[in-house]
Amino acid sequence: MSRSPELSRHPQPIDLDAPLHRKAGPTAHALRPVERASEALTPQACPAPCYLTNNEAAAFLRLSPRTLEKQRVIGGGPRFRKFGRRVMYALTDLEAWAGERSFETTFDPEYLDRHPGAQHDEQ
Repeated sequence: MSRSPELSRHPQPIDLDAPLHRKAGPTAHALRPVERASEALTPQACPAPCYLTNNEAAAFLRLSPRTLEKQRVIGGGPRFRKFGRRVMYALTDLEAWAGERSFETTFDPEYLDRHPGAQHDEQ
């Protein structure tokens, strides 16, 4: 009779925060760290069109997922795609949207055009 190899009595611990074990849905807290979104979602890591979920896109932009949801309804947010019921954001669209919002100063004419509340009344 052959002996089976002895199995370790202490298996490696399970990381319940790993994406494999994380529950889907709006259970993640806004202030909870995300799975190294800045490292994992670089353009070099996504050779072809790389699509992110709402939560991943929010983590990439450091926004609340709810902010992106509101911007999809109201407008003004990054371009998104619908695959059935799933909403996805292309990484290139997120980078382009963020790039459109870069300004030198608050007195930049482009900034004043986009933010009419920033203009001061000259009396």
